[in-house]
Amino acid sequence: MNAPVLHKINDQHLWLSPERCIFWEEASALILSDTHFAKTGHFRKSGIAIPQQVYKEDLQRLIDLVAHFKPQQIIVVGDLFHSYENKELDLFLKWRKDMEQTKIILVRGNHDLLHSNWYEAANIEVVEGILKMNDFSFVHDAADIVESSNTGFHFSGHLHPGVAIRGNAKQYLQFPCFYFGKDHCILPAFSKFSGLKIMKPKKTSTIYAIANGNLIKC
Repeated sequence: MNAPVLHKINDQHLWLSPERCIFWEEASALILSDTHFAKTGHFRKSGIAIPQQVYKEDLQRLIDLVAHFKPQQIIVVGDLFHSYENKELDLFLKWRKDMEQTKIILVRGNHDLLHSNWYEAANIEVVEGILKMNDFSFVHDAADIVESSNTGFHFSGHLHPGVAIRGNAKQYLQFPCFYFGKDHCILPAFSKFSGLKIMKPKKTSTIYAIANGNLIKC
């Protein structure tokens, strides 16, 4: 696992990992979004042959990150799961049982459709709308924030942000990225089985592209 990169906001230490998550040091919290666990099972139920290995690799990355950072809590900024329950969720429940001492908070996303009883059985705290914690706020889709909500600096997901980088010989490559604006951060999709929305950099933005296991500041 390659070393994370430090990005400070409001005197808080945020360690950006090329494995598509942030470790918030002061809160001992791993922040991630759009894991879309069990998405491959959802596609297979629809007759589309997506190998389960894709899901297993994403779950194993999360397991490795928890072992590395040893967070007290995991904040998932929406779309922890992709759709309704399928057999692939049994793998998640097995891991959850082994890691039940780590608190999981889910800010519900548009794909989080499981019944409340399932989340309760999995020991996952579900937050509707906006989660406020210390100086930060967390929401799945930043479009749900209104100016009067006074959220301060906020983290969101949903968009699966990406950046396009052009080479000298007209190469055109796209990479997932962390997108930091003046008062917000859009997290990359944790799942590697996801598309990208190419972001347009602004003068006030900072972008970290995730390329070949490294972070490149753009």
